[in-house]
Amino acid sequence: MAHIIVVGNEKGGAGKSTVSMHVATALARMGLRIGVMDLDLRQKSLGRYIENRLAFMAAENIDLPTPVYVELPEVDPMTVDPNDNVLDHRFSAAVSALEPQSDFILIDCPGSHTRLAQVAHSLADTLITPLNDSFIDFDLLARIDSDGEKILGPSVYSEMVWSARQLRAQAGLVPLDWVVLRNRIGAQNMNNKQKMESAVDRLAKRIGFRTSPGFSERVIFRELFPRGLTLLDLRDVGGGSLNISNLAARQELRELIKSLNLPGVTPDF
Repeated sequence: MAHIIVVGNEKGGAGKSTVSMHVATALARMGLRIGVMDLDLRQKSLGRYIENRLAFMAAENIDLPTPVYVELPEVDPMTVDPNDNVLDHRFSAAVSALEPQSDFILIDCPGSHTRLAQVAHSLADTLITPLNDSFIDFDLLARIDSDGEKILGPSVYSEMVWSARQLRAQAGLVPLDWVVLRNRIGAQNMNNKQKMESAVDRLAKRIGFRTSPGFSERVIFRELFPRGLTLLDLRDVGGGSLNISNLAARQELRELIKSLNLPGVTPDF
């Protein structure tokens, strides 16, 4: 069976689609079969990212390793039991279409609580939660006191992940591996950085996730989206020598893939 990777949290702007595209493309470049789905049915940032990539390859007449992207197929409501949810059937059909041809299936979730996101989390073998380095984003995982020192209790997203874990346990599935990425870590406000690091480490022990450095804030990520490219594509599209910032970002991606501990995956880029 395909190993399912879910990229999710319930807050926009944390870099989910950027992480999704780079992880998926890195796996494709390693010769692994990777299928992807975008559950943000309105924005479809990941879907548009891949559309941009396909258009760029066609225009430049080049071939780049690319994940297989599927949208949720339409389902005739008349074929669905009145007690069932049509979206559940559409989601199940998309997973079934990808699974026979995929080593990994990556699912990018919307930045809000939806039924589809909840179902996806219950299927996750690996859950990646990008988190901006701020207590505004930390509030998604846990409530904290005014000094940023004491954790008062889990917040809405952590409770949803707990429910997903319970569903997996009831189904006899192996526990999901939850990895929280600290994205956009600033170099300036050291006091906030240290408080965040301490709070995240304490919460990791309390509710059971691993932490990993994510991506620093870099202009390159905004420049890549219109062409559907990732850091790993730059040398293949006439980008010349990578500058220091791009090399550092590439190393961040290598460390991220390594930290995920995906089965059979050793970063070789």
